[in-house]
Amino acid sequence: MIPFLALVRKDLRLFFNDRRAVVVGLLVPILCGSFFGYLFGGQRGKAETSRMQILAIDQDGSAISRSIIDQLTGDKNLEVKPSTPDEAREMVRKGKAIAAIAIPHDFGIQAGQAFFSNAEKPAISILYDPSHAMELAMVQGILSGAVMQAVSKEVFGGQSGRELLNQSLARINAATQMPPTQKKTLRDLLSSVERYNAEQSRPATSDQSAPPGGLTIPFQSREEAITSSTGVEYNGYAHSFGGMGIQFILFMGLDVGVRLLLLRQSGLWQRLRAAPLSRSALLGSRACSAALISAFILFVLFTFARVIFGVHIQGSFLGFVGICVAFSLMTAAFGLMVAGLGKTVEATRGYAVMATLLMVMIGGAWVPTFVFPPWLQKLTVVIPTRWAMDGIDGMTWRGLGLSSALAPIAVMLGFALLFGFAAVMTFRWETES
Repeated sequence: MIPFLALVRKDLRLFFNDRRAVVVGLLVPILCGSFFGYLFGGQRGKAETSRMQILAIDQDGSAISRSIIDQLTGDKNLEVKPSTPDEAREMVRKGKAIAAIAIPHDFGIQAGQAFFSNAEKPAISILYDPSHAMELAMVQGILSGAVMQAVSKEVFGGQSGRELLNQSLARINAATQMPPTQKKTLRDLLSSVERYNAEQSRPATSDQSAPPGGLTIPFQSREEAITSSTGVEYNGYAHSFGGMGIQFILFMGLDVGVRLLLLRQSGLWQRLRAAPLSRSALLGSRACSAALISAFILFVLFTFARVIFGVHIQGSFLGFVGICVAFSLMTAAFGLMVAGLGKTVEATRGYAVMATLLMVMIGGAWVPTFVFPPWLQKLTVVIPTRWAMDGIDGMTWRGLGLSSALAPIAVMLGFALLFGFAAVMTFRWETES
């Protein structure tokens, strides 16, 4: 054990003696974690969200079209500005607006007629930026509610609604092919609506309720964020610091493998071969030192997140430590496997960086995996970083117990054994002549 511990101390001393590299290695993940944490919710899940830039083109100028634009303007998620067709198309093309809503001529009349009959429905044109397809669905939902409320309000209580009712009654009375019973039913229905409009147009007294504002959504939603416990709000920095920590620790493991390849090209390698060291002892010491450095980086990152952004270990602390240790061992074994499979430093660095970035992206370290397509979500279960992210999320803001950490720990230890076995079997002790 003496040579083994001596090699571990040597690696740790080399790491901490390069103070500038240590500071940069800690500062970069802290800055990235802070940025992504603010972007994906921030502290207490109350980060300010920007309103979507929407352009409104009113080519109708009716009471219905004005009411639609007023309701869109009052929505807390939208920032609506008036525009013209040519200007709106150009602004959407340049990315200065997410979408433009164009209300055509005679929209109010045609929408009112389609409200009571099978008349052709008028079309509202939506010009949108294809890079904001997710926001488009939200804009369409808000627009549908605004149109329904504005049209029903005008039809049941506005001047144009009364005119539409009179026109509909005249068409029914003039219809010769309509059965008498059906004609009577429709006439009675529209006459009742006409009397209702007349009553609503009278001045309201103090004991009368205010006239209705059109058809609205008949329910309200009550949201509750489910976190570790009631009253504990989501902290986006917990996920972002875990993801950035995983990414840069994997790059540190990659650097361990590259340094081992560089060591084989130096004269020190010959002295190590002459020493009474086995291949397992040499690789094991590198794995141990890399795991200790990885655990140190995770400790510093989450200490910073705890002090500055209020990230707490809401779940099992023992489970969190176990996940950090298992991931550190897996990272160290990954670095050794890189050294074992690599032949030259240049080629090894290229494919190892690609493999690291794929594990980080697919594992959900950059963005949560729920935004992935279904087939990709199923694929991520064979990626060790996915288990690391799920474990860190579970032990921090989800507040899960130790039992929920056992599966991620077991999977990452399994990958550590797999990577370690591949490293021992493929590592070339002799240098090429």
